[in-house]
Amino acid sequence: MSVIVLTGTGTGVGKTVVTAAIATLALARRRSVAVLKPAQTGLPPGEPGDVDDVGRLAGDDVTTWELARFGEPLAPGTAARRAGILPVTPSQAAAAAVELSRGHDDVLVEGAGGLLVPMDDNGGTLADVAWSIGAPVLIVAAAGLGTLNATALTAEVLRRRGIECAGVVVGSWPAEPDLAARCNLDDLPLVADAPLVGALPEQAGSLGRDGFRTVARASLGPSLGGEFDANGFAAAHVA
Repeated sequence: MSVIVLTGTGTGVGKTVVTAAIATLALARRRSVAVLKPAQTGLPPGEPGDVDDVGRLAGDDVTTWELARFGEPLAPGTAARRAGILPVTPSQAAAAAVELSRGHDDVLVEGAGGLLVPMDDNGGTLADVAWSIGAPVLIVAAAGLGTLNATALTAEVLRRRGIECAGVVVGSWPAEPDLAARCNLDDLPLVADAPLVGALPEQAGSLGRDGFRTVARASLGPSLGGEFDANGFAAAHVA
């Protein structure tokens, strides 16, 4: 079973684009890919969600599965409670990932927000999903000021729970990075005690499929199917 769980250091850090990039490169290697979104929040029924964005960028050959949708832009557990709808529990999300793994080479599980965002009223989180199926977690981090603390806290939780960290990806690398962002290229691997395995440029999600595939290959490291060189990237940006 090849399952990777993707978590962010917060909302809006580029998890979906990173998910799509990993899926794109897996498809290019002729692997079958499924993307699981346990809970989509902040969108009404019928509106394109994160799994739709993955399909748009990576292609129709990706199997996508959104287990539940809650209209309010809140933590999944809170949104479910306010909507009077049963939440998606970690055990349900884990069972869905295992089910998808039986028919696919790779399964990508994209969380909502950060690692410890409540999925239900019993304290269940994405960390529980990863732990229960023994899947590594890829941290998608912001580029700029404040990301070191959030990344360090996320990585510490993974270590404490015995969950493998698959590395750190900067989800949206700015076209004109400031000093903090440039220095973070060296500091993120240190605070996470895990390698920097990618940096997707901002606006990558607006590209067409061919252009997105090219960017994905250049922006993700070999462990994720790409050609990204963390040392070279940092050397080019850190003065």
